[in-house]
Amino acid sequence: MEQLIKTFSDYAWGLPLVILLIGGGLYLLVLSKFLPFRYFGHAIAVLWGKYDDPNDPGQISHFKALTTALSSTIGMGNIAGVAVAISVGGPGAMFWMWVSAIVGMSTKFFTCTLAVMFRGKDSDGELQGGPMYFIVEGMGKSWRPLAIMFCVFGMIGALPVVNVNQLVQAINDIVLIPNGVKVGLKSNLILATILVILTAAIILGGLKRISNAASKMVPSMVLLYFILVAYILISNYQVVPKYFLMIFTDAFSGIYYNGEAFMGGVLGALILLGIRRGAFSNEAGIGTAPLAHGAAKTDEPVREGLVAMLGPAIDTLVVCTLTALAILVTGVWQTSVENGVSLTAAAFNQTMPGYGKYLLMVCIFIFSVSSLFSYSYYGSKCLSFIIGADKKQYYNYFYIVSIILAATTPFTVMLNLIDGVFALMAVPTMLATIILSPKVVKEAKTYFKYRLKQ
Repeated sequence: MEQLIKTFSDYAWGLPLVILLIGGGLYLLVLSKFLPFRYFGHAIAVLWGKYDDPNDPGQISHFKALTTALSSTIGMGNIAGVAVAISVGGPGAMFWMWVSAIVGMSTKFFTCTLAVMFRGKDSDGELQGGPMYFIVEGMGKSWRPLAIMFCVFGMIGALPVVNVNQLVQAINDIVLIPNGVKVGLKSNLILATILVILTAAIILGGLKRISNAASKMVPSMVLLYFILVAYILISNYQVVPKYFLMIFTDAFSGIYYNGEAFMGGVLGALILLGIRRGAFSNEAGIGTAPLAHGAAKTDEPVREGLVAMLGPAIDTLVVCTLTALAILVTGVWQTSVENGVSLTAAAFNQTMPGYGKYLLMVCIFIFSVSSLFSYSYYGSKCLSFIIGADKKQYYNYFYIVSIILAATTPFTVMLNLIDGVFALMAVPTMLATIILSPKVVKEAKTYFKYRLKQ
């Protein structure tokens, strides 16, 4: 089963998908004349509520939409995903994660603008947004099979298996094993049960409870993580410039890459690794963020697109870079045999012996738990689209059972499963976005020429 899932993931992440994600993102960037970057300041003003109107259609504010989306993207992709990228690809993998994020900002702008432009109503009459709605509402009912494809893979991709798996591994490695507690199936099941109770209390309360929890947890967890990594970087300030430069130089040499070659080349494999881990981290082009941003209270699609594009900047350019530098400057990427979250814990423990790993544990716990809340909302929206809003709660039961599965399964199996499914979610999302992109450009021109000044 492990080999089968790995083969599926590698096949899904072939050259066609890289061309679709990165090539498609570059096309959108050029088509919009680099619009997301030209209006970065305006995006921040929208985020802080300057243009909020409580009478606008939708369910949650711009800020809560972004924090709900970020609570799913700022998670194990930033701690475990970066560690995997560096342990396999070396410092250069981070450069290609940056490329993924810069291109991803443009992709997020387009997908999340479309999520508000082409909102549809579910079977309960509630206004909803997301790839499946902009496919059907923007391209016509004949495209419904593409929307169904997104929803089917979306329900699997939204399962919290990587976050739960790495949270359990972190608790085992950082808390239980060092204190002499024997870990195994029994202890993992106990941890899974605790997570099930905690998650059920939030997700069964619906989007408003999820967004309220996320809007309180996300800013605080990013700040705490930033302070801890800043301390590591200050403590190792002599080598920070060396490793920061190495991210650029190794990106085109692949000296430290130790994985399988891609189409006969090491550099191609390194690029693919960085883009794959970047996509896992910021989810640009995958289609999850439009599910959250499509619920924002706004009647201006372009505003929501601008807020959404801040996601990859915060997620990959800031948080992932912090993790990468912490792993690099402490040297654990070359001295430790650990992988995933345990490698990041080794970096923290190197600079802050004894207590560093426990502080990281606090961040990991908040990162993971906040992700659990958002993903359940994404999956239930997908099920709602296929079989009706009155049955969407059934997804939550399936979701809760998957927590137990994730806590007792090897990390590589879970990571490859989600990687492969994310790839298949990206196909309908990116195809529809590229087809509908001229409508977004037209809407943006109208917004900045006329409506922004009103």
